Amino acid sequence: MSTEERELGPIGYLVVEWPAGVKPNGEGLGELVKLVDQGLVRVIDLAFVQKSEDGSVSGLAIADLDHDGTLDLVEFEGASSGILAQDDFDEAGEVLDPGASAAILIYENKWAAPFAGALRRNGAQLVSVGTIPAQSIVDALDMMDAAED
Repeated sequence: MSTEERELGPIGYLVVEWPAGVKPNGEGLGELVKLVDQGLVRVIDLAFVQKSEDGSVSGLAIADLDHDGTLDLVEFEGASSGILAQDDFDEAGEVLDPGASAAILIYENKWAAPFAGALRRNGAQLVSVGTIPAQSIVDALDMMDAAED
């Protein structure tokens, strides 16, 4: 099935770092499950990596992050398309501190699929994507409020 035949929303990725000594508590992944259940996003790939003190980056098993023998993320077991590979882990590792672990998520913004499909059928194409850090918006709004006072 071609991209034109299937309505796909914008595909994005993110890398979330837990500094050395900090372990994920699962709260963020619980929120991701809610977004998936609501049909807002589709998880295309999810991987966990760790950067050693020598700078090498390796993948972690998604189901047992704390190595206690129990499944920690059973909801995401099998949530791997195979898109992510060692070179992606290495690239993510460039922004990680030694000893840190990270989640790498590739996702589809399903909420935007009908809009994106309509644009593609009309001959449009996505030519740029970006993000604005939330703190930048908060800072800009604060500056506007201060200027009004």
